[in-house]
Amino acid sequence: MSDRLTVAVLLAAAWAAPASAQWACSDDRVTVVGEFGRASFAVEVADEPQERSQGLMYVEEMGTLEGMLFVYERPQRASFWMRNTLIPLDMLFADETGVITRIHAQAVPLDETSIDGGEGVKYVLEINGGLAARLGIEEGDAMQHPAMGADAKLPCE
Repeated sequence: MSDRLTVAVLLAAAWAAPASAQWACSDDRVTVVGEFGRASFAVEVADEPQERSQGLMYVEEMGTLEGMLFVYERPQRASFWMRNTLIPLDMLFADETGVITRIHAQAVPLDETSIDGGEGVKYVLEINGGLAARLGIEEGDAMQHPAMGADAKLPCE
């Protein structure tokens, strides 16, 4: 099955799920909502310095709607690199409300060039390279996850 067809099938399944499942917040899922609709990603959460430092290093493949959510204690300048990262990634940088402020598409595996997410970053969602564009995710879209708290643009209930 082509990547485009796989993404279409997965998104159709997400839309067909019961409403409670679509908006259910859990520690292992991030939902991104925008003009394109919504997409839900199964994630590992990196909220400790050692976990953030390790990131997705040495991961050889990742499912289409999987990723890693980096959570910082406070908004800050965030920069990444792809040292020991074996798969291309899209990096979605978000502010303290979960709004995506910058997208770095198709980060190159093993590249040690710094990728700057800018100031005020509290969350970073890493997903498969090229997926943000294929889904239509853009800056200004919002993420939903329990770590984002009550002040998030899309708070969990």
